[in-house]
Amino acid sequence: MKTHSDSSQEVQAKPMTTPALQERFQSLLDDHKKILYKVCNSYCRNRDDREDLAQEIVIQLWQSFRSFDDRCRFSTWMYRICLNVAISFYRRETTRTRYVLSDEDHLLNAIDETANQSDDIQVLYQFIAGLDPLHKALVLLYLDGNSYLEIADVLGITETNAATKISRLKQTMKQTMK
Repeated sequence: MKTHSDSSQEVQAKPMTTPALQERFQSLLDDHKKILYKVCNSYCRNRDDREDLAQEIVIQLWQSFRSFDDRCRFSTWMYRICLNVAISFYRRETTRTRYVLSDEDHLLNAIDETANQSDDIQVLYQFIAGLDPLHKALVLLYLDGNSYLEIADVLGITETNAATKISRLKQTMKQTMK
């Protein structure tokens, strides 16, 4: 067990507001912003809710950024956080506290991707919207090209379980789309 001494030689963590850290975060977020859009569009029907969810996700990503350690891909880490926040947002029935970022602290705006989508894509999003939170996450991760192992890692299930659930979802989707 670690004890604290007055002549502590422990290295203090750098504050989250360093310009280099902010720049790295913004760059990674910009490179992977489609993950944010997919999750928001899948879990929220109207633009205001999508923007609220996107803001909550970005805040959580920023607050958790210090824990990202490059042992996994940034996209995997980001998916994990986005989906956890989206599922909590989706399930929340009580009034939630909203964090508002000023324009100068603005990190990312959620966009409304649904306006320019083909009919097939809109039907797919409608199908996804009807799924429970776990199945939504499975479909999003699968459609984004993640392997069963990566999907299992993000969702905390076994690779076999991920493959089985996705196979069943494909069958359900085929039947629904007929």
